[in-house]
Amino acid sequence: MLEVAGLNAWYGEAQALHEVSVRVGEGEVVTLVGRNGAGKTTLVRCLIGLHRQVSGTVSFLGSDVTRTPAHRRARAGMGWVQDDRGIYASLSVEENLLLPPRVSDRAWTLKQVYEAFPLLADRRKAPGTTLSGGEQQMLAIARVLRTGARLLLMDEPSEGLAPVVVARIGAIIREIKATGVGVLLIEQNVKFAATVADRHYLLSQGHIVETLDNSDFQRREGELLKHLGI
Repeated sequence: MLEVAGLNAWYGEAQALHEVSVRVGEGEVVTLVGRNGAGKTTLVRCLIGLHRQVSGTVSFLGSDVTRTPAHRRARAGMGWVQDDRGIYASLSVEENLLLPPRVSDRAWTLKQVYEAFPLLADRRKAPGTTLSGGEQQMLAIARVLRTGARLLLMDEPSEGLAPVVVARIGAIIREIKATGVGVLLIEQNVKFAATVADRHYLLSQGHIVETLDNSDFQRREGELLKHLGI
C-alpha cells in the first residue's frame, strides 16, 4: 500500500532524513518510534506531500507520488491525522465531520462515526474547539474516516491523553485495521504502540536504525523506553 525507498529530506542545507525506507501493507499497523527531533513529523509531512525538499521515492497503491501535490494524495486515499488535530474553531463537531469529501466507498457514515464515538454524538452541535483534548483527537480521527481513506498517517494520537481515551483510540485503530485500511502510527508511547502494531521502525537522527516485529518490540520494551528517554 505504502512503499518509501531511500527518502532524504532537507531544511535548507540541513538534512533531516537519511535514506529512509518504510513499508505499510493493506490492513497493517506500523509504528514509527523515535525521540523528539528524530524526524518523525518530517517523514509524515514528506509522505502527505507538504515537505517538498526531498529525494528518493514515495509510492502509494502502486503509483509514484513523490512529486504529487498533497491534495491529490488525499484524493487518492491518503489520510492524515495531524498532531495538532486541525479542528476548525468556527465549525461544530458535526460540521467538521461533514466538511471532508468522500474519496472511496470505504467512507464512514455519520451513523458509524457516532456509534464508534458516542462522545461526539453527544457533542455534535458544540463548537469543535470546546471539546476536551481526547474528544478533539477522536474528532480528528473520525473526520479522516469520513473520507474513506485507504491509508491513515497518525501523528502522536495518544500524546497528552488520559489512559481511558488512549485505550479507546487503540480499539478504533484495531477496528480500522480489520477493514483493510493501513495505518502508519507516529508514536513515542511504546506501551501503546505495542498494543496495536504489527511492526515497528525505530528512527534516530533521521535514520531508520532498526525494524522490529511486535514480539521483539515487546521483549525489548525496557531498552526502547531508555532509548527514548521515557
